[in-house]
Amino acid sequence: MADHAQSPGGHASGGHSPEVEGTRRDFLNLTAASVTAFGAAAAAWPFISSMNPSKDVLALASIEVDISQIAEGQSITVKWRGKPVFIRHRTAAEIAQAKADDSADLKDPQPDEARAEKPEILVLVGVCTHLGCVPLGQKDAEPKGEFGGWYCPCHGSAYDTSGRIRKGPAPLNLEVPAYQYLSDTVVRIG
Repeated sequence: MADHAQSPGGHASGGHSPEVEGTRRDFLNLTAASVTAFGAAAAAWPFISSMNPSKDVLALASIEVDISQIAEGQSITVKWRGKPVFIRHRTAAEIAQAKADDSADLKDPQPDEARAEKPEILVLVGVCTHLGCVPLGQKDAEPKGEFGGWYCPCHGSAYDTSGRIRKGPAPLNLEVPAYQYLSDTVVRIG
């Protein structure tokens, strides 16, 4: 019988303990998994990056509008993200009516001051919240409905001078987009 040299730990010389083998295996597995994850992320990055909006789309993400030329009582329509946006320079009477209507029975209650940062300028997405039609009321000759704001003739939704739904099937007020004043005469929408 051949005697095998024993190491001080009681294992045969030249061999490794099971604990050391497990540690090496764990290290190799962890290294292989890390390299695989890094490779997958590096391969996926161009694909994920291609889903970001292009520069021309980002350019439409916000628009700047000069409101200095909008006379009191006048409205303009601008395009933002493919939607009409109504900007109305409200008269003192329209502002007073909107504030008085704060206490009316509203389907979608919102005070006028929450809808217009400056009371004289109202900014709304001009899309009826019922079926997505564009309400009338931007031009002087168009009907404004019985509440003096906007009227959607498709199904009879009537909005007040704050763009709140007052009558008809529309469930919500006209949307107020995110906007901010860059100066007294320029508004950034989006």
